Amino acid sequence: MSSFSNLLVPAVLFFALGAIARIIKSDLRFPPDLAKVLSIYLLMSIGLHGGYELAKADLGVAINSIFWALVLGFGLPILGYLSLIITRKVNPLDAAAISAHYGSVSAGTFLTAIAFLDSSGIQYESYPLIMLAVMESPAIIVGLILAAMARKQLAASGGLNSNSYVENEARSSNFTLLLREALTNGSVVVLIGSMVIGAISQPSGIEKLKPFIDEIFMGVLCLFLFEMGMEAARRIKEFKKVGLVLLVYGMLMPLFGGAIGALIGFYVLEFSIGGATLVAVLGASASYIAVPPAMRLAIPEANPSFYLTLSLGITFPFNVLLGIPLYYWFVQKLSGS
Repeated sequence: MSSFSNLLVPAVLFFALGAIARIIKSDLRFPPDLAKVLSIYLLMSIGLHGGYELAKADLGVAINSIFWALVLGFGLPILGYLSLIITRKVNPLDAAAISAHYGSVSAGTFLTAIAFLDSSGIQYESYPLIMLAVMESPAIIVGLILAAMARKQLAASGGLNSNSYVENEARSSNFTLLLREALTNGSVVVLIGSMVIGAISQPSGIEKLKPFIDEIFMGVLCLFLFEMGMEAARRIKEFKKVGLVLLVYGMLMPLFGGAIGALIGFYVLEFSIGGATLVAVLGASASYIAVPPAMRLAIPEANPSFYLTLSLGITFPFNVLLGIPLYYWFVQKLSGS
């Protein structure tokens, strides 16, 4: 598969280097807030670039993209939840928290996919950037609903203490608070705000920013993935806590979501191979920034080591190292290339 050769790009290799550094117990450490700074820059850069392109885009296609982003954001967590419940190995509250991560998105995975396409000179539409912003929040709402249903079932069967049920149901039923937190999450604010700025700014102003948003982008992405490689390797130690069922889920769910995203991107939205690949990546990725704190607040009964290890320790490295070229290959097959 020739697309696998594109894994040999600096960004992906730095991810592998970070993982190796952690595995061999190197004393290399990043400053505590550097990863946040790098994340803000990357989101700002793709937001400005995407907003500038969207200002020239078709409004109808943009609205259609938002609709299908919502379909993915609401639908994938439900499918993920049902697939976990069927195994009878994961309790409903853990399943609700885990599935919410797989309906949301990973900006890091999306950025790596952009690097993958850019390294091959493959063009792509800017609409997936809108979908990236839209898909942050719906899965959190679905997770809350699934958790509320699970608590009622457990309380009815005597599997949940009544006082605990009332307390946690009150917490998760405050949808206004949790929805506000989802929509005002830092990554969402930076991405949407930068897209708006890019869309309304004068072209001459954006041109002056090109060195900032284009020329240093790949270098910053290398630093970001280097740090993410170290963090992902740290989560590998928790595999024994996750169990075989969840380990398999962490690799099959992105393949399933990626296939759905590819079909929507290519056949429904009629994007190019590059654009459909980005939609596939959105369907395949799992959130490790926006969703974990929301689930920690709304579903405190769920085990954080399960959903954090799955999203960051299994699915993220799987997508970066294997998933992205697989999704690209699948879209190529759909196009007959």
